Amino acid sequence: MALRAVAASRGLRRFFSTSTLPAFNPLPTADADLQKPKAEPSTNLFISGLNKRTTTTENLKAKASEFGEVVHAKVVTDRVSGYSRGFGFVEYATLEDAAKGVTGMDGKYLDGWVIFAEYSKPRSTQTPPSSNMSSPYGNRFPPYGRQ
Repeated sequence: MALRAVAASRGLRRFFSTSTLPAFNPLPTADADLQKPKAEPSTNLFISGLNKRTTTTENLKAKASEFGEVVHAKVVTDRVSGYSRGFGFVEYATLEDAAKGVTGMDGKYLDGWVIFAEYSKPRSTQTPPSSNMSSPYGNRFPPYGRQ
């Protein structure tokens, strides 16, 4: 009887859980959680949601030129297959043109797919990869050839 009272008060999921951590809630609790941090306004735009068959930049450049002077447009393609990776970049001449491009292209159709436009974030500086000779567990053994 006491077991039922404990299970009812705490919930069956929590009662049978082996973790001492609070229950996982996959739903966000506030509107602030739904908003991703926005990038600062720049002349470079990130365009996502492109059709996989869109490999030429002419379609993207033509769509972007409706909203201002395009300096450069690029659809990022896969090296092996040659198909689009689903995103690209458009660079405008001025910030005003870029702002018009974000509002004009976000949620619109290109080649039958809905595309999304936002200001691109600067590339993060990544450290170059180290050599494969190092061990993740420390340097317990000397490298080959040297003793």
